[in-house]
Amino acid sequence: MSQSPRFDRGHTDDLVSFLAASPSPYHAVATAAERLEKAGFRQVAETDAWEGTTGGRYVLRGGAIVAWYVPEGAEPHTPFRIVGAHTDSPNLRVKPLPDTGAHGWRQIAVEIYGGPLLNSWLDRDLGIAGRLTLRDGSTRLVNVGRPLLRVPQLAIHLDRAVNTDGLKLDKQRHVQPIWGLGSDVRDGDLIAFLEEECGLPAGEVSGWDLMTHSVEPSAYLGRDQELLAGPRMDNLLSVHAATAALAGVATSGAGLPYIPVLAAFDHEENGSQSDTGADGPLLGSVLERSVFARGGSYEDRARAFAGTVCLSSDTGHAVHPNYAERHDPTHHPRVNGGPILKVNVNNRYATDGSGRAVFAAACEKAGVPFQSFVSNNSMPCGTTIGPITAARHGIRTVDIGVAILSMHSARELCGDADPYLLANALVAFLEG
Repeated sequence: MSQSPRFDRGHTDDLVSFLAASPSPYHAVATAAERLEKAGFRQVAETDAWEGTTGGRYVLRGGAIVAWYVPEGAEPHTPFRIVGAHTDSPNLRVKPLPDTGAHGWRQIAVEIYGGPLLNSWLDRDLGIAGRLTLRDGSTRLVNVGRPLLRVPQLAIHLDRAVNTDGLKLDKQRHVQPIWGLGSDVRDGDLIAFLEEECGLPAGEVSGWDLMTHSVEPSAYLGRDQELLAGPRMDNLLSVHAATAALAGVATSGAGLPYIPVLAAFDHEENGSQSDTGADGPLLGSVLERSVFARGGSYEDRARAFAGTVCLSSDTGHAVHPNYAERHDPTHHPRVNGGPILKVNVNNRYATDGSGRAVFAAACEKAGVPFQSFVSNNSMPCGTTIGPITAARHGIRTVDIGVAILSMHSARELCGDADPYLLANALVAFLEG
């Protein structure tokens, strides 16, 4: 493998900014869109007729974004090079009737989203972020990024066996956060508070999609500060790298043999089955409309899809020094060892030999080392948007990512160089 490019800490510093600006999927796609706008992309509405001219465009739908760049000379049958990722992370989400409390404590009713490590949400200062829908149907992003909520753990004096028998949490009773004192709990208190935070008139909000997030900022750690701890790396690390790669390719001025695409979906953590998930119609609709806008036919669409490749980029498991037996004994991905290629012969990942060759070629071109990941045969294997994308659209898909620790924790851990190495590999892949 060739020498990896000199590490640029600036990229990882920018990831820290991206994570801070993106406490919800809705914020994440807005942040990505803002960066693409600076690179010359413009938003198109799904309800409008699309032009087939060259340049960068993007579609926003809820917590999902699909962006693409049509280079000079692109034909209707020109294949796509897609980087797929997801914008959602496991967390605690606000219920339809959020205002509750007991024994003089005011609380917020929450529901578990995805598969979080629940203990990581205990005794942590939490904010609230998400999307408010107003009476006229418009939406407003909201982010209370200061300490507002807390899920207090039971003191060890009242649970003497917690360190021997393990922590046992009832998802309904034990993870409802507190946010104040008082017995006068009134329906509408939380939404009234958020209306005031946003400068909205009372009663203006008629719907909401809200979630909690840790307000502790990301931080470099370790003797040499070669590790980065932060929230939502699964999978905003990939969204950030893909956004940077697409913007870089679009502004490089180089001739492109493919049409580069970013597809960042919502709802991966609970199965991807939604209008903004990878199992929905969004990506296929955008790709087809791009073909037809350039004067293409169904035959051109079939030819374009047949030559298309997607890299499904999601975080994976670095070898854990305290639990090495949980990993495959011959596959131990290390942080700062470069991106990982995910393989599972039962198609929990979409990678096959031909896909491996595509990714290996991109890494070689970029001078980026890569590693292989497979699960221990005795452990169930997770999955990604990769198999869904391959099956739904009939396009070759390769599962890759960055190796991290503490996946699905409120605060995850990666190497400081790996985000940069991933972005370089994605640039080489999109350039073809």
